[in-house]
Amino acid sequence: MKTCKHCKEKFKPAKFNQKYCFKNECVKAWVKDLKAKEWAKKKKKLKTDLKTLNDYKKEAQKWVNLYIRNRDKNKKCISCDKPLSGKFDAGHYYSVNSSSFLRYNLDNIFGQCTPCNRFLSGNLIEYRKNLIKRIGPEKLEYLDSVCRNEKRYTKEELKQIAKKYKDLSKK
Repeated sequence: MKTCKHCKEKFKPAKFNQKYCFKNECVKAWVKDLKAKEWAKKKKKLKTDLKTLNDYKKEAQKWVNLYIRNRDKNKKCISCDKPLSGKFDAGHYYSVNSSSFLRYNLDNIFGQCTPCNRFLSGNLIEYRKNLIKRIGPEKLEYLDSVCRNEKRYTKEELKQIAKKYKDLSKK
C-alpha cells in the first residue's frame, strides 16, 4: 500500500510509480502537478532562448573568474604581493573592455586584492612586474602583441567556455 501524495490516505497503486489515488480531488492535484512541471520545463527553455550574447559573456566570465579564484586562493596578490585572504578579485591585466580577445585568457587574469583592482585601477605597473615573474617575458610579449585584437564570441563559444570553467571549478 502507498500513501497518496495529495490526501495522504493509503491506496493500492495500479502502476508501480503511481503517487496519487483516484479520488477526484487527488486526480485534479495530479494534473495540476503535471502542468506545473511542464510549465517549469517550458519556462526554462524560454529563459534560455531569450538569453542575449551579453548574458552568455557574463556567465562565461563568472565561471572563469571563479576558476581563477580557486586557482589563486593560496597565492599572493599579483600587484602588491600581499597574501590573498577572504574575498579577492580575478584581476585582468588587459581589461575586459579594452581587450575582448584576452577576456578569458588565463595568462591575462590573476588573483588580485580588492584595493589594487578596484581602487588603484589594477595597480598595473606592479601587476606587470609580477606578471613577468609568473608567466615569463615571452607570454607577456604575446599578450602585448594581441591585446588590440578584437574577438566576437558566438553564443556557442561562450557556452563552451562557461561549461569548461564550470567543470574545472567544481574539481
